[in-house]
Amino acid sequence: MQAADIDGVIASLDKIIEWAKANHSRMGYFAALYRKVTVKVKEGIAAGVFDDGARMERLDVIFANRYLEAFEQYHAAGKLTRCWTLAFDTSKRWRPLVLQHLMVGMNAHIELDLGIAAAETARGKGLDSLKGDFFKINQILGSLVNGVQDELARVWPGLKLLDRFAGKADEGLANFGMKITRGRAWQVAETLAPLSQADRTAVIETLDAEVTKVGGVLLFQGYFFSLVMLLIRLTEKRSVRKIIEILQ
Repeated sequence: MQAADIDGVIASLDKIIEWAKANHSRMGYFAALYRKVTVKVKEGIAAGVFDDGARMERLDVIFANRYLEAFEQYHAAGKLTRCWTLAFDTSKRWRPLVLQHLMVGMNAHIELDLGIAAAETARGKGLDSLKGDFFKINQILGSLVNGVQDELARVWPGLKLLDRFAGKADEGLANFGMKITRGRAWQVAETLAPLSQADRTAVIETLDAEVTKVGGVLLFQGYFFSLVMLLIRLTEKRSVRKIIEILQ
């Protein structure tokens, strides 16, 4: 399922989404959101948003292939990172909210995979030259926030009321959160870039354990929080297939 270019990434995500809809798998939630982001990145490359479009496509492909490999290994009972194991295991559970499914997937992919992919993309050419284009992605992600929020409101109508109360504050927090997580991913890339492959492997294993712990916190933050999430979950749409279609 490994992709050779960004069109291949989109095609692979399409296959996962169709499989998820056919099998009523919540794995399709993250895949649907990820496809949306990938299409936006492709449009940005075509529009000349980045200083080096070819390099950004290479980063996108290396980044996506880590997810595609994890998905494939999970279904083959192979070896994959613990943070992705947590995300995929969570997809089998009824109780987490759609937002939690998305967040635990983003946690694995951004907090672990993105820094690794950036370090691999810049190998031999200097990481600093990638930095400007790396952070331009923040603008693309920010442009998606309102649309994704509207989609989540279709999954859980109560979100519309919260949005009216919060105004633009929630969008601001979402953008701020993305900047922080991508900033941490860049720090990971800076840590990994000068290391040998053996040393990288050791650092990645440690980071994987830390990211997995964060994923656990995203899923459970105490009994009161769990009760509130359960009440919300009971009012979300029930159809997994329908939710995937909304997120597409």
